[in-house]
Amino acid sequence: MRWFGILLGLSVLVVSLGGGWAWMEYGRFRAQPLNIPQGEAVYRVDKGATLASVARDLARDGYIDDARYLQWYGRYTGQANRIRAGEYRLTGDLTPDGLLALLVSGKTIEYSLTLLEGWNIRQVRAAVAGHEALTHTLDDLGDGELMARLGRAGDHPEGRFFPDTYHFTRGTSDLEFLQRAMSKMDEQLDAAWAGRAPGIPVTTPYEALILASIVEKETGQADERPEIAGVFTRRLEKGMRLQTDPTVIYGMGADFDGNIRRKDLTTDTPYNTYVHAGLPPTPICMPGRDALDAAVRPAAGNTLYFVARGDGTHAFSATLKQHNAAVRKYQLGK
Repeated sequence: MRWFGILLGLSVLVVSLGGGWAWMEYGRFRAQPLNIPQGEAVYRVDKGATLASVARDLARDGYIDDARYLQWYGRYTGQANRIRAGEYRLTGDLTPDGLLALLVSGKTIEYSLTLLEGWNIRQVRAAVAGHEALTHTLDDLGDGELMARLGRAGDHPEGRFFPDTYHFTRGTSDLEFLQRAMSKMDEQLDAAWAGRAPGIPVTTPYEALILASIVEKETGQADERPEIAGVFTRRLEKGMRLQTDPTVIYGMGADFDGNIRRKDLTTDTPYNTYVHAGLPPTPICMPGRDALDAAVRPAAGNTLYFVARGDGTHAFSATLKQHNAAVRKYQLGK
């Protein structure tokens, strides 16, 4: 009994010392910032990853000293099964407590891609295909197959995506990205159409989208868009041809070399508004909200012509005689 008591006392002492040491080590672990030599690192939690696998990865990469402590702390706090997949930015002042809170928060790194007003579908697809954080599933598909994937089989893709800056996490698919941009264009077009002026010659939201795309390409000056839309609106009402160069350029496609020649204005393509009356068959670019609003609420007036002044603005005329004089002044330097 005497020896048993001695052994029991020694065992209690060893356990107490061991427990105290473990507690001290655990406390040191929780307070010690991550070991990130460069001050910042990106760590990705894959879908289906567990805290145990994450802790092992972090210990293997040298960010933490011991994977077991992070696992124990996660179980103790009930956070072990709540970590979320995604990319996280780790900084050198982050402690294991903060690390676990970050992984549970889902505050992952976001990327962005801006689709610019006036871009055509080729430019949109090139920008999407070139973004390294998107997962690419559409690169080998034609435009028709793309629209079918988006649930719009038979629709032309031009003008269907809203120009804006979109934020997303790594692994977002190109299809998901374009679905968002398409849905936003639907929303913006519906909102513009709901506020349309009475009696305008465009009779459907799609016609408004086509007209807005022309307005978008004709000027970069937001305050000019309603007046340019007014010119086209009056031309449509009078049965005049729109005679707008951006539609000719769009119809030329890859043949456009930066210059429009007289023969181009008479070449018969579906988009040549010098040859064909009315609107072209599809939009020619992505219009922004200002152009959409201008197309359905054009400025009132009597102007039927406009010419570029060379400084980004335009001179508007009510008669052909006035227009020819403006052309001589601003285009021919006379």
